Amino acid sequence: MPPLLLELRGSPSDRRLAPAPPRASPTAPKSHPLLADARRNLRSPRATTTTTIPMEAKPHTARALVGRLRGAAAACDGAAATAAVADIRLASKDDPDIRAPLADAGAVPLLAAQLSGAAGVDAAAALLNISISAREQVASSPGILDALTAALRTGAAHHAAATVHSLLCSEPHRAAVGARRPLLAALVALLRDSPSTRATKDALKALFGVALYPPNRATLVSLGAVQALFALVLADGRGGIVEDATAVVAQVAGCAESLEAFRWVSGVRILLDLVEPGGAATPRARENAAAALLNLVVAGGERAVAEVIAVGGAEETVRELAEDSAASPRGKAKAEALLRALEGAAVRRREHRLADFLNGLVQSDPYISSPAQRLT
Repeated sequence: MPPLLLELRGSPSDRRLAPAPPRASPTAPKSHPLLADARRNLRSPRATTTTTIPMEAKPHTARALVGRLRGAAAACDGAAATAAVADIRLASKDDPDIRAPLADAGAVPLLAAQLSGAAGVDAAAALLNISISAREQVASSPGILDALTAALRTGAAHHAAATVHSLLCSEPHRAAVGARRPLLAALVALLRDSPSTRATKDALKALFGVALYPPNRATLVSLGAVQALFALVLADGRGGIVEDATAVVAQVAGCAESLEAFRWVSGVRILLDLVEPGGAATPRARENAAAALLNLVVAGGERAVAEVIAVGGAEETVRELAEDSAASPRGKAKAEALLRALEGAAVRRREHRLADFLNGLVQSDPYISSPAQRLT
């Protein structure tokens, strides 16, 4: 999401009524100009943006912001902590260059500790902003995944899910996130009972990142992800949601354990309905359905191929997509590969039936030699 800039507000008359700044004592040491600018920004964080702070002063500003939160937390001052978290969120939203200094100053564990409190939404949003520019520092913070798991069950769910997705953009983190079964269960639960469309989309994006790591797919199946995903596909009329849901289905289909789950929800028939011309609300959802069927037969082998062929008209439906000049190259390629798998299985079935027929003749007439029997 591009950073949003705040507008300076206040009329000239407002500025005339403002009290004059106190005069500095002649004996007091003069502050460095950069330090003075940073302090003014911290005193009125909503009157200006952190992008006005010179680059060399941003580490100090970050330390001051985090110091306020640390002090408020140590004093158990909930109101001050809430205000400090809000200021950190604002700074991390307006100025990408201050995100890494905030992480360096120790913001991540302090924000994680605020996720379950009154400042949970602001804390989750700040963690999301920081993770975009300082992903490794967020991911390596002790207890961060447990804190995000708890936040997925609160009003901060959409920001927490988006933060998980941000961490999963780095491939090495996918195994660590996938090993947290409660976290995956919380993401799947968001699909069933989501507080908002935004939370649903963020949960789908996070689950897509989880499923990109093949060992995680069987875990998602065991947590009921297949049922939750197909429920979204059937019940949700929003094109973007269906696109994202079918994209996750395509990834989860790439494990042998998914075949049984697909049977329970008539998943193959639903996907073939989406592959049909006009069956999906968007071309991308149609492509994703074809990709899901292809991944299913690749992972499930002959049993999965038989499930697809058992649906009447499956080959014709897939062939229509493969030959559709209006379809995207990606969709056509998936359909062509799937069609080859289905046609190959049909040939093998005919060969098996012929072999069975000839073997039956041999058994009924001992004077006929079996072509399947090796001569010695």
